[in-house]
Amino acid sequence: MPNIEGAKKALRSSKRKAVFNNRRKVAMKKAVKEFNELVKEKKFIEAEKKISDVYKTIDKANKRGVIKKNTASRKKSRLTSFLNKAKTAK
Repeated sequence: MPNIEGAKKALRSSKRKAVFNNRRKVAMKKAVKEFNELVKEKKFIEAEKKISDVYKTIDKANKRGVIKKNTASRKKSRLTSFLNKAKTAK
């Protein structure tokens, strides 16, 4: 436990921020998982509608610093290629 007042305040602050960061991360993972399930079930029309929501959650996580810029780009790229490969494989 911190002894200095400033360190105590920093600990409280980081705990609050961790709650918001975890919430963003869970929302992102949930959206990606739902998208992947739609693609695996070959529901391509619903998946194409859902991909914009997934992009939105990934971009928000990136904007808030939960994930880095390149990580966000990589995730979006992989999701798009996964959808395209699944569509061509039919």
